[in-house]
Amino acid sequence: MNNGRADGPAVETDGLVKRFGDFTAVDQVSLSVQPGEIFGFLGPNGAGKSTTIRILCGLLSPTEGSARVAGYSVAEQPERVKQSIGYMSQKFSLYNDLTVEENLRFFGGVYGVEGERFERRQGYVLRMAGLEKRRRTVTGVLPGGWKQRLALGCAILHEPPVVFLDEPTSGVDPIARREFWDVIGDLAAAGTTIFVSTHYMEEAEYCHRLALMYRGRVIALGSPRELRGEMQGRRLLQLESSDLAATMEALEQEPAVQSMAIFGGGLHLSVESAEVAEPAIRERLQASGIAVERLAPIEPSMEDVFVALIEREEAAET
Repeated sequence: MNNGRADGPAVETDGLVKRFGDFTAVDQVSLSVQPGEIFGFLGPNGAGKSTTIRILCGLLSPTEGSARVAGYSVAEQPERVKQSIGYMSQKFSLYNDLTVEENLRFFGGVYGVEGERFERRQGYVLRMAGLEKRRRTVTGVLPGGWKQRLALGCAILHEPPVVFLDEPTSGVDPIARREFWDVIGDLAAAGTTIFVSTHYMEEAEYCHRLALMYRGRVIALGSPRELRGEMQGRRLLQLESSDLAATMEALEQEPAVQSMAIFGGGLHLSVESAEVAEPAIRERLQASGIAVERLAPIEPSMEDVFVALIEREEAAET
């Protein structure tokens, strides 16, 4: 009996909880993801992203709450869920001693994709991955970006309506990451729902909506623009100086600086008023013998937003 719904959300959770003994890995997570949406799951390692995805893939049973994927209950119909999704992790799940073509044929067998349909889907994946001329190449010798696209191709060989990508760009160079997101955008435009976890904050910009996870809970949910609205009332300054460590020590005593975070070789400073903070910062650093190389207002990145949201969360807990 098919109790799935084709006309509802692609992914839906209500009060999802997962405990391992006394440890709560997922804490009251409620989400609704629509068909064709690129939904980003952001957060530091250990936030609960991968555990949530394993539940949604039918690999773990929830302790409490409910979840449906492609209309199927993950608790009551896990096999239906597995047939309706594609899954790709940072480990790529490829067989390095097989050729590109052999990997595709293996996954085609796993998903029951045969005959003319397999030939059609194999052709699509080879074109998408840029591997048409390397179809007989042993997978283990491929560069990371090509392996990544091949792994995605294996995950979507059976044309699933929902694809889960768990940290899929870890360990891949920035150019390959950007090309990979181009492919994801094309899949979503064609109607596939993409549920992707990442710790690369800049990748949030490619998502239609985001959930920021921290300590097992969703602490913010919305589009990148909506989440930037969480920074209202704060201004950001980028500071580069002659001595980063000494600068941080000096600014810990500066009332005009609300918070600071290391970005690259400099600092992002959260202030209430840039007009008030800039001269105060320059004066304090000059008194400490520290040269200011750059101090200027900037627009907040998603990483700035995430840092601010975590600070707000931690302040609420104390």
